[in-house]
Amino acid sequence: MIRRVAVAVTDRVAPFELGVASEVFGTDRAVDGFPRYQFDLCTHDGLPVRTSSGFHITPTADLGPLERADLVVVPAHPLDSPPIPAALAESLRRAAARGAYVMSMCSGAFVLGEAGLLDGRRCTTHWKYVDELARRFPTAEVHPNALYVEDGVLLTSAGTAAGIDLCLHLVRREHGSEIATKLARRMVVPPQRSGGQAQYVEAPVPKRPDAATLQPVLSWLEANLDQQSTVDDLARLAHMAPRTFARRFRAETGTTPHDWITGQRVLLARRLLEETDLSIDAVAARSGFGDGATLRHHFTRRLGATPNAYRSTFRTRPAEVTRGKSHVVRAHEVLAREVRGGTAPPRA
Repeated sequence: MIRRVAVAVTDRVAPFELGVASEVFGTDRAVDGFPRYQFDLCTHDGLPVRTSSGFHITPTADLGPLERADLVVVPAHPLDSPPIPAALAESLRRAAARGAYVMSMCSGAFVLGEAGLLDGRRCTTHWKYVDELARRFPTAEVHPNALYVEDGVLLTSAGTAAGIDLCLHLVRREHGSEIATKLARRMVVPPQRSGGQAQYVEAPVPKRPDAATLQPVLSWLEANLDQQSTVDDLARLAHMAPRTFARRFRAETGTTPHDWITGQRVLLARRLLEETDLSIDAVAARSGFGDGATLRHHFTRRLGATPNAYRSTFRTRPAEVTRGKSHVVRAHEVLAREVRGGTAPPRA
C-alpha cells in the first residue's frame, strides 16, 4: 500500500507534471474519504530549483525521503539538461531495488534511463521524444503509442495529461476503482481514456521520401488514394517488373507499397474526420478504404482510437473550414487534377 510519496525534481522541472503529482498525492482529502499520503518534494541538495516557466520552488527535503518512499515520482525533465546528480541516480536505483514504485511523467523517463532503470524494461514518453529515448537507451523497449506503461515497479507515461492517466491507474491498482473514479470526478477528468497517444501525434502533410525513381508513382498514389491498385498496376506505371518494383519501393521508401498506401490513407482519413462533415462511410470511400468497417480496422490499429472517437476529440469547428471544404481536401483535389492531366492512371 502506498503511504509515503517522494517527488524528485531537477532544475527546470515542468510545473504541470509536478502539479499532477501534487494534486493526486500531495493534497489531503482524508475528510472526504480519500487516502492520505506523506508527501515530500525533494531535490538532490535540498535547495530550491527553477521550473521550466522560470519561477523557483522550494523543496521540503533533500533525497532522504526517497529511501523510505513507497512511490517515487520524477516529473518532466529537459532533454538538454546536464547529467543528473549521481546521488539522485543511486537513490532511484535503491528505491526500485527494494520494491518501491518509480514513476516518470513525460520526459522524466530520461532521468530513469540515466539511472539505468530502463535497461530491458518496457517504457514510454511523449511522442515527440520516443525516438530520442530509444536512441539514448537502446536496451529499453520503448512503446511509442502508449499513454502509459507499467513494467513491474517501473511506471512511465506519455506527455502532460497522460501523467494524470498514470496516477489514476496507480490509485486504482492500490485503492480500487471506486476511489479512483471518485478522485477522477473530483479532478473533473475521465477515470480512464481509451486509445493511446498515437492519435495525438501531429499529422502534417507528409514530406514525400527522396525517391527519385518512384517520384511519378508516389505522386499518382497521393492523388488517387481512393482508387484500388495492385503492385502489378504500380509496376506497370513505373515500367518495372513487379518484383523489381517491390524491391525498389522498399529501398526508396523504407516500407512496402501496401503499408505506405495504408499510412497515406489513414492520414487523409484523419484530415477528413477533423475538417469535414463527411459520414464515416464517405470518409472511407474518399480515403480508399472502401467501407466503414475497413476504415475502422486500419484506423484503430494505427491510432488506437476509432474514427468516431477521433472525430469527437479533434473535430475542427465549422468556422475554421473555408466554404465548407478543408484546405487539405482542396489541395488533394487540385493534385489529383494535375496528376491526371499529365499521367495516365494504371489499369485498375
